[in-house]
Amino acid sequence: MEPIKALIIDDEQLARELIKNYLKNNQDIEIIGECENGFEGALQISDCKPDLVFLDIQMPKLNGFEMLELIEDPPEIIFITAHNDFAIRAFEMNAVDYLLKPYSQERLLTAIQKATERIRSGKTSEEKITQLVHQPLTEKLERIVVKSGTKIKVIPVDKIIYLEAQDDYIMIYTDEGKHLKQGTMKYYEDHLDESKFIRVHRSYIVRMDQVVQLEPYAKDNYIIKLKNGSSLKISRNGLKNLKEKFDF
Repeated sequence: MEPIKALIIDDEQLARELIKNYLKNNQDIEIIGECENGFEGALQISDCKPDLVFLDIQMPKLNGFEMLELIEDPPEIIFITAHNDFAIRAFEMNAVDYLLKPYSQERLLTAIQKATERIRSGKTSEEKITQLVHQPLTEKLERIVVKSGTKIKVIPVDKIIYLEAQDDYIMIYTDEGKHLKQGTMKYYEDHLDESKFIRVHRSYIVRMDQVVQLEPYAKDNYIIKLKNGSSLKISRNGLKNLKEKFDF
């Protein structure tokens, strides 16, 4: 039987070495590569098509969850992290396993056994991982990752001017251009810092420090002017939100 092809994605070299050392005599797993950040990981997964990934969550530039957003056909995932913040979330969504550093060789082998059974049976966790990625977060977004062709763009939320709903996608406008990403306005309304962003219409969320003025354009209707010259419609609820935020 062919060994399971596995990839290690972790920014700590010692953590990667530990996994390889624990598995050096394991005939069921073949380590086909290792990456030290999410950017490399996304490319390696696309190129090498591993069956299994050992994935750290907290990594610089692109964390494990952000990386998974870029993968169209995710392999089985065993999360390995020093942080327990996402443990309940991972278990609830039935990810293969979630190992908290430091962990023993026996604990890793238990996770390997779970992954092996799932892979050999052909029952993938793609749906579960997809659900895991899109599950509501408790923390506020600090950046948004978008993919355009082979390019990956990381947008700090402080660079966003406004968001516009476009069917099942969101257009993100910045000083450097605009970027399309799948998502909902509700998600971004819930996960952008409410002290910096405000929803002014069912189709628009704006960064408050980009607001220049409001102008009437019909009876009881207003548009909002932004620093970049954009003019956006405001709903009644949006006007109410603006009055509360700007106290006028």
